[in-house]
Amino acid sequence: ARIVTMSEELVFQIALELIPGVGNKGTKQLLSYCGSATEVFRAPKSKLLKIPGVGEKMAKAVKEASPFKEAESIVYSSEKIGAEILHYSNPLFPKRLKQIPDAPSIIYKKGHGDLNPQKSIAIVGTRKATSYGKNITDKIVSDLSVLGVTIISGLAYGIDIQSHKACLKNNIPTCAILAGGLDRIYPSVHKKYVEEIQEHGAIITESIPGTKPDPHLFPARNRIIAGMTDATIVVEAAERGGALITANIADSYNRLVFAVPGDVGHTFSEGTNKLIATQRALIYTGVEDLIYHLNWDVSLEDDKPKIIPELSEQEQIIFELLSENRSPIEIDLISAKSQIPINQVASHLLSLEFKNLVKSMPGKKFGLV
Repeated sequence: ARIVTMSEELVFQIALELIPGVGNKGTKQLLSYCGSATEVFRAPKSKLLKIPGVGEKMAKAVKEASPFKEAESIVYSSEKIGAEILHYSNPLFPKRLKQIPDAPSIIYKKGHGDLNPQKSIAIVGTRKATSYGKNITDKIVSDLSVLGVTIISGLAYGIDIQSHKACLKNNIPTCAILAGGLDRIYPSVHKKYVEEIQEHGAIITESIPGTKPDPHLFPARNRIIAGMTDATIVVEAAERGGALITANIADSYNRLVFAVPGDVGHTFSEGTNKLIATQRALIYTGVEDLIYHLNWDVSLEDDKPKIIPELSEQEQIIFELLSENRSPIEIDLISAKSQIPINQVASHLLSLEFKNLVKSMPGKKFGLV
């Protein structure tokens, strides 16, 4: 008999994830047409086959799968370690992460932190941080401490752990994104910071409890760091390394990337200097760069209500799109995402500018005032 104490929908959501060949994209497609994971499993094969992108193979896999016992045991082992399971349909799931094309459908979280803060920045860098890199990281974090920012990193040696430690010192919420299960803290020497991180922040992973932090999980972990933030700051990086992977992923998600310039010829400045030289990152010289490029209004309280003038239906669509995106986006992307022809988008943006809701930025980008 099925255990009724746990949410059946949650068990079905996890079960859907466990079916080989469905994948993130398939899961989202099935859920958007069926309405819930429970309905996906109840639907006859003929109904599943009518869903765009669901072929014979996927429909057969869903109908023949029986991953419920395994799904239940994942719920139990999560409860055992005190982890929350957040499905992307849960309002507590990070909204920024939801916007990326390869977002996980489910994440596991421990901690009291809000995953949808007003401002969210990733700080990443080499594992072999120099004293220059560590000092800069401390300075970035202390400068951000007055701006109500949540800082995200990967708990790794070097710049990552330096940024988490600086957050704890400055009493800033910080989230550590792990490659393995929440019960497999890696590196284990950083376990001592985890409890303190959870007080105002969280530890997060897409891996089920018990998963070992194998090397192939780290690049996937990096996309969550990039996806949960408005911008990524690379402090130090060699010419190849995890921090540059995170920067490239952030750039591909249309999120801003900043790099801290370093000494010419120094190994761990090569990556950051190259990002700046090839214009794949903005130069980070101080917190003013973030305020300017991310259009942060630091003079007003974040929670002060803003009176929005009446908008037409299409203006409303564009305004909401820019609100969700937080960082400025190009006009052609606004057109593609809103499905409004580009010439009409241009005129609506002008109207929104006159209403003092939107401002134009360099590179034909637009952001909220």
